[in-house]
Amino acid sequence: MKPRIAMVAAAVVALAGAREAHAFERQHHLGFGGGFSLLKAENTSLAPGGGGALHYSYGLKDNLNLLVEGGTSVLSIPATEGFAGASGSRTLLLSHAAAGIGYSFDVVQWVPYVGLLGGGYLVHGPASDGVVGAAGAQAALGIDYQVSRSFSVGLALRQHFLLSKISTYPSYTTAFLRAEYVWGW
Repeated sequence: MKPRIAMVAAAVVALAGAREAHAFERQHHLGFGGGFSLLKAENTSLAPGGGGALHYSYGLKDNLNLLVEGGTSVLSIPATEGFAGASGSRTLLLSHAAAGIGYSFDVVQWVPYVGLLGGGYLVHGPASDGVVGAAGAQAALGIDYQVSRSFSVGLALRQHFLLSKISTYPSYTTAFLRAEYVWGW
């Protein structure tokens, strides 16, 4: 009997403190983020790095959003792997611009979301063979915390797929902390 009372009491406390997430149609989100990037390139070990991105979203429906983002990661490719006669590490820049659709789960102040985006990628820098373009896609997963009606912070996880260069760059992942300004409610 006591575990049931504790569960009911916990549910009442959680629901009593809950506030709305304020996700609306025609709501705009504009922000930036930065964090960790990880690339697996052909003939190399995992290449870690960091990067940043700008993002914009627009509420098409209450839970359905247009997503637009662009970003760049700076990655460190071990030069001894795949680069004859080189030692140390070499820099690789991986930039992208993408657009797609996301679905938000409005849960109190925490707003988890998923999405799919398509776009273009550029691989350039000292560790690449010139500038290499690739068509790609990304699976988006994230969670935002609405600090106020006009400001939120969150975590954006992206698994990128450089579709036209998938054998050369089979895995590219980013994990960015982000902040955004919200208007149009």
